[in-house]
Amino acid sequence: MAFVQNFPFITIVFSLTCGVFCAVLKGKWAKRLCLVWLTLTTLMSFLVLLYTLKTGGCYVYRMGKWNAPWGNEIRVGVLEALMATAFSGVMLLSLLGGMHHIFADCEPEKTNLYFTMCSLLMSSLFALIYTNDIFTAYVFVEINTIASCALVMLKNSAKTLVATTRYLIMSLLGSGLFLLGIVILYGITGELLMQSIAEKVQTIFATGEYSLPLTVIIGLFSVGLAVKSALFPFHSWLPDAHGNATASSSAILSGLVLKGYIIVLIKIFYRIFGLEIIVSEQVSWFLFLFGALAMILGSVGALRERDLKRMLAYSSVAQVGYIYLGLGLHSELGVTAACVQILAHAITKPMLFIAAGGFMDVSGGHKSMSAITGAGRRDPLGGIAFTVGALSMIGIPFFAGFITKLELTAGALESGTVTTVIALAAVAVSTLLNALYYIPVIFNLFSGREQAEYKGLRVRYRVDYAFATVVFVLLNIGFGAFSEYVVGAVRQGLTMFGM
Repeated sequence: MAFVQNFPFITIVFSLTCGVFCAVLKGKWAKRLCLVWLTLTTLMSFLVLLYTLKTGGCYVYRMGKWNAPWGNEIRVGVLEALMATAFSGVMLLSLLGGMHHIFADCEPEKTNLYFTMCSLLMSSLFALIYTNDIFTAYVFVEINTIASCALVMLKNSAKTLVATTRYLIMSLLGSGLFLLGIVILYGITGELLMQSIAEKVQTIFATGEYSLPLTVIIGLFSVGLAVKSALFPFHSWLPDAHGNATASSSAILSGLVLKGYIIVLIKIFYRIFGLEIIVSEQVSWFLFLFGALAMILGSVGALRERDLKRMLAYSSVAQVGYIYLGLGLHSELGVTAACVQILAHAITKPMLFIAAGGFMDVSGGHKSMSAITGAGRRDPLGGIAFTVGALSMIGIPFFAGFITKLELTAGALESGTVTTVIALAAVAVSTLLNALYYIPVIFNLFSGREQAEYKGLRVRYRVDYAFATVVFVLLNIGFGAFSEYVVGAVRQGLTMFGM
């Protein structure tokens, strides 16, 4: 075994260890340890990506002495390595971009706990990406839930406590449905390893035995993870949680946490059940229709908002809809579009939330549309980053978001007539609505009609904030310019899924 093949396991276990050390260190030392480790995990994940691209295959890594199914194992391919690299890098940039707000919004004695939760959250995301065991996925889903709720709650305000409570209740509801699905699935297959479950499920489906329990299991998994990833109409908790959290938390929650649950759903659909069973059970229509509704109604919610961060949160509801619409197309092109959207949104929405934090710094801490008038002039770097992110969300060519809409359109044209019409209409209407709420904000940011109390304010650029925003902008433009390589890697990874 090549040494690089150990890196996925190292990133999971050492991220947990990093969280333990951060819990006993003071805030600044916890920050340094967390940032150093995230830098190393990004590098290690990138090396694993290069290795899998070079070998052109996937490999299974056994953890411990025993072989599966008694022992646990992780599975590493191009898609997993690509997601791990993107998630680790975005986590690092999100912390850097909002570092000032972390120390300002959290109580001094609790700042080390913030980095503890970030380390635990990163470990859970790595595990969700790599795990080959469905119960292990559940364990880390719960770690993900606890850590993400803590990231909201650590901001010291009454609103965040209320938002966290709603977030936790909805997340636990989703977790309960997911666990119930695992219990029933284990009851009819006697397996927890994904490959072993897949073999038993194919036999069950072919014989027609346990057909009703199989339908119930797929429904439980779909609804449970849809609740946790804020698919419409299960999204009501999201605007308060993302809108009231500190800037880094909003960036991490929107860009990474929601996507971790969707990655688990993709693995369950295509590595356990397979495309034929998913289509036959009509689950794809459920995902497709609610994805289309999310794209439109999430954008309508954003259009009605006068609070910048809540507007971005509603925009995330719409962007999650794009992912589910792609999954609902039940084709390779559709799933490719969904995975591309996971990556595009992961590098775009955190940039918008970090820029929003910069605008608050030059607007007296306020985030209303009236308060941030002219904020792009007071914080030019944040203004540029927000403009690039907004154009990407709209789907302007040469930016990351355009590639998603291009892939979704290609997938829709390959589908049936009704599906094609609904998908193309949803993409067109959502794009129009995106333009209607993002373009006025851009004009407002660079307007000369600033409120007198903020007119003289100018941002004092910190190295961490400037570095994060510049890298985010370059990533977004690079994604659009070199999209064929990203799309190619996603397709290669999906081929390893058996699609």
